[in-house]
Amino acid sequence: MPVEFLGIAATNNGSETTARSGAAFDKEYTLRLARAHEDNGWDRVLFAYGSGSPDPAPAAAYIASRLDHLQILLAHRPNVSYPTYAAKTFATLDQISEGRLTVHFITGGNDHEQGREGDTLTKDERYARTREYIRIVKKIWTTREPFDHESEHYRFHDFVSDVFPVQQPRPSVSFGGSSSAAYAAGGAEADIYCLWGEPLAKTAEQIEAVRAAARAAGRTDVPRIQVAFRPIIAPTEELAWEKAHRTVGAIKQRRQAGLVRHHRNGVVEASAPQNAGSQRLLAIAEAGERYDRALWTPTAAATGGAGNSNALVGTPETVAQALLDYYDLGVDILSARGYDLLDDAVDFGRYVIPLVREEVAKRDAARAADRDATQEATQEATHAAHAAHHGKALSL
Repeated sequence: MPVEFLGIAATNNGSETTARSGAAFDKEYTLRLARAHEDNGWDRVLFAYGSGSPDPAPAAAYIASRLDHLQILLAHRPNVSYPTYAAKTFATLDQISEGRLTVHFITGGNDHEQGREGDTLTKDERYARTREYIRIVKKIWTTREPFDHESEHYRFHDFVSDVFPVQQPRPSVSFGGSSSAAYAAGGAEADIYCLWGEPLAKTAEQIEAVRAAARAAGRTDVPRIQVAFRPIIAPTEELAWEKAHRTVGAIKQRRQAGLVRHHRNGVVEASAPQNAGSQRLLAIAEAGERYDRALWTPTAAATGGAGNSNALVGTPETVAQALLDYYDLGVDILSARGYDLLDDAVDFGRYVIPLVREEVAKRDAARAADRDATQEATQEATHAAHAAHHGKALSL
């Protein structure tokens, strides 16, 4: 199966290790970073969502109108707009990008962050709302006749959109989470299911949980799987580990100075996180620092389990092999984001992505050859059986 790479479409140069040098929406930097991804082998970039951050939809439209190939993953929280409005926004953006849009629906795992924009529902209520929201958006994208909707969270009458996506029948829907409620919602509705980077064994368990949820929802297909990491690469293993320890030191220094409170997908707080994904990251970090080929957890521990925060550390060859281990589990979308957003996007694109694509092509070619050989052997056995039966009949 083909492999895809997802980067980050930050609107400024700030990160967990570095203060931003300009405004929250730095138009020139946003375009420069997106172009670095397009020019260095990435497939798409994520426009993330935060309660006080620049609105990702117009930022995505800005990039889509200036770049020709880079695909867009737009994060959206259902609490911030009615689904009729959102569906039109997404369809318009798919038109602007000429069919390069995927929408990532965020249920929200932190009550405080959700409350900043007036969302007071409980976690279970938010998941129920998200499932309803996604179904409505899908129907608006694919329905040419006016329809009514009456349900728990949304009510409207005689609605039909006059703008439809370029992609047919609709753009893909992305979803993430690590709780049973998340698996149920995403298993039922998502085309792509997003996970944070965990050890291989735990990732395999999560993939099976998502697939089981899809089967329980009556699906005959299963979501594609995306896994996210923070790669730390250098020309040698020694230099990579030195860089990794410097990175953790910078994260801790900024947190201790009170300079890192917010991040784009939630809040970095001193208290225990509410969402299952962050709880899992912290538990994994407490159990050990290093897993498998290159997974390193101190970056996650230093941020309090904030979002995508487990690192892959090593040379480009080591990190590429680590990513291939996840590909072999069934992961075909690999999300990566460094701490120096621009330079790390260039380096990862130049030195890691080609290695992974080359090995994936070899694996796919070998699998195709095995399938062809199996089919040929089956056909030969069938012909031999028919010939033997025919010969027996003649002898009688």
